[in-house]
Amino acid sequence: MLECGMLERDRLALRKHSAVLCKQMVVDELLIQSLQADDILTESMAESILAGQTSQKRSWRLLLLLPKRGPRAFSSFCSVLQDTEQQHLCALLTQSPEKDGRERHGESFQPEAEPEREAGRLFLQTPEKKRERSVDSSLPLPTQEVIAAKRARMHESMEMSLDADSPITTPVLPCTDDFYLSHCQQSYRMGSSPRGFALVISNVTFDPCAAPDLDPRKGGEVDEEVLRKVFTELDYLVTVRRDLTAQGMRMCIEQFCRRPDHRTVDSCVVCLLSHGVEGAIYGTDGQLLQLDWVFESFDNAHCPLLQNKPKMFFIQACRGEEMDCGVEQIDGPERTCSPSCEQRDAGREGEGDADSRQRGEMGRPRIKLPQRSDMICGFASLKGQRLCTAAMRNTKRGSWFIQEINTALRLRARDTHLADILVQVNGRIKEREGYAPGTAHHRCKEMSEFTSSLCKDLYLFPKYHPQY
Repeated sequence: MLECGMLERDRLALRKHSAVLCKQMVVDELLIQSLQADDILTESMAESILAGQTSQKRSWRLLLLLPKRGPRAFSSFCSVLQDTEQQHLCALLTQSPEKDGRERHGESFQPEAEPEREAGRLFLQTPEKKRERSVDSSLPLPTQEVIAAKRARMHESMEMSLDADSPITTPVLPCTDDFYLSHCQQSYRMGSSPRGFALVISNVTFDPCAAPDLDPRKGGEVDEEVLRKVFTELDYLVTVRRDLTAQGMRMCIEQFCRRPDHRTVDSCVVCLLSHGVEGAIYGTDGQLLQLDWVFESFDNAHCPLLQNKPKMFFIQACRGEEMDCGVEQIDGPERTCSPSCEQRDAGREGEGDADSRQRGEMGRPRIKLPQRSDMICGFASLKGQRLCTAAMRNTKRGSWFIQEINTALRLRARDTHLADILVQVNGRIKEREGYAPGTAHHRCKEMSEFTSSLCKDLYLFPKYHPQY
């Protein structure tokens, strides 16, 4: 049984810094699960906290509960802050009173020993920049991935970043024997080691002569490293290629498609990170690579070694220059929410008729497949008839979409179908909004979406290796 109360000095520390904690603390599933594992929170408490629709509300609910959870709650909370890369908040709570005179309500804590955090803070300087630093670190300051090519620059880069925490690096949670045995029959086979090959193409720096209107994608290098790590932990052999022209991307993808060892693995992953427009992404030379060509390269005709195997695509790029400013929710929480954007990309499979090559040597017809199947693709932003939106990226933590993909895969891949993971990513993206007072980006929104031609459940069964 937990003792009822927290030590008075610890209770006072939480109360004194509650405003800063509510503004800056990232209260996500990882932090809450860690407190559960340490027997500080019960399952019902965890659910109540995570039901908060904003990070501030989740933080406030946690801070109301902690003082009632016994004398160990404070030290456990500080340890969890350390483990979730929020050391500056731990230092704020544990520093001696005489060093603490400067922090008051509404001020954020800036650790003096971390000058590297300054590099990504604020590209647009304003007279109120110190006040603007007191923000919720789960709501990174946004930047549009692209405004359409060859447009004149109207102003300096609006790209901003918080003194934010790094992407989560908690190990991918393993699948259990029981879960594998109860789900493997209705799912894609996912037992090879490696599970498959993953290709990450990340364009960060663009040719200033060939593509003068495409700004560097600061934070893109964070995304590529996040993807490399998470898919390596999921038992994929990952290849990362940086800063390719449109032709270079095409050649890289063609080589990847032709790998003979696709025959021996159960899936593949392709991640494309760049500036973009609807239906295409930019090479570093300002030329476009059509996404339909990418999907075609992996279809059943052009990549026969991956027939009937799941092919996963993740596209971090804008699909237009329209910024989603959000709409006010009529009923419900005070927080502004995005409209319920339900548009989906209808997959357009090829319609060619069979020819003689589709018959067996003895003239007996072979089983036919659609031209394109067994694919799932997550997009960072929406496509619709009237709305093709920009994607948001933070210069320290990377893009919103890749952040949420990383978190969801690490925590949920053990027991969640990939399509359901992408639904959860959509939900997390829907909750986020930009913080950039005085700019058009303030309280801007983003909405991700995915398309699927999967024909079975797709579980990655992380760290489980069946014996066939």
